[in-house]
Amino acid sequence: MLMQLHKVHGSGNTFYIFETNNEESMDWSKLGIWLCQKDNLGGADGLLLVAPSKIGLAKMRVINADGSEASMCGNGLRCVARYICEKHNVSEALIETMKAVLKVQKEASIFGGIPTYSVEIAPVSFDITSLPMFYKNKQQIRNEVFEEFADDISFTAVSVPNPHLIGIVQSDKIINTQHQERLSSKLNGDNEYCPDGVNVSYVYPMDEDSIYVRTYERGVGFTNACGTAMTASALVSSIEGLVSASKVTVYNPGGFVQCHVQHNEGDNVLKLIGNATFVAELELNTEKEWLWQSVKETDEQKAYESLISYAETKTASIYLTS
Repeated sequence: MLMQLHKVHGSGNTFYIFETNNEESMDWSKLGIWLCQKDNLGGADGLLLVAPSKIGLAKMRVINADGSEASMCGNGLRCVARYICEKHNVSEALIETMKAVLKVQKEASIFGGIPTYSVEIAPVSFDITSLPMFYKNKQQIRNEVFEEFADDISFTAVSVPNPHLIGIVQSDKIINTQHQERLSSKLNGDNEYCPDGVNVSYVYPMDEDSIYVRTYERGVGFTNACGTAMTASALVSSIEGLVSASKVTVYNPGGFVQCHVQHNEGDNVLKLIGNATFVAELELNTEKEWLWQSVKETDEQKAYESLISYAETKTASIYLTS
């Protein structure tokens, strides 16, 4: 049997897309782990499974690199949005995810003609039991310093719906990753605060409409970008007055995206806009053991590298402020 896959990325967050009509036909966790190994064509951050849906044009499931399943992935959803919209020749659609049916839409390019899509990010909750997270019987953690974590970082906990702990930091903790790695490893291991783990992002406010975000992703580790983390970071930055614009440019190790943040009578309406780059078309032979039958690269990554160069120029000042 030959499986047809696409290797794709959103903001450098790399995935394989596979479409199936039968969600019971394979151990997707096992396949995801195999696909994501670094010595296997460079690896990936996850497997995006596209399946039929009764309430949307398609369903997306997200299998992390460690085989666990995430409830959502903003960068991955942009790539699935492009796959589905191009397949059905539409410019917008509804896609079912684990916890919500979300609107996706083709957008004007954010840079140099790169294929760009927007995705709705929802639902949003500041109730820490939604992560779940437990800390001294608190119901919310909003812009608070915890000595158990750090004495110079204000944290906010939010689910969108993936669980996120957002820390506002100075540039030194962006330049040096050691503190974030220690805390993230603790909170994603055996710990009393986050029994199911949590995505940990460190956010450096750059100016009134832009921030820099680095994320340690649950089930993955440090990643070039995490869509829900970037959106959650933009939301927290907006609520805390660190940015004043409703459209926030979010830079990250994989490039940049734009996040629209609207506060409507207590409700937060979030939209993530960014690239959906298709890197390669692949055939996987699964008859006896998994072997790549063919790999055909596209030329889209070359265009995206120009965006990366632009982002590196815009963020170079971070390394001059420490």
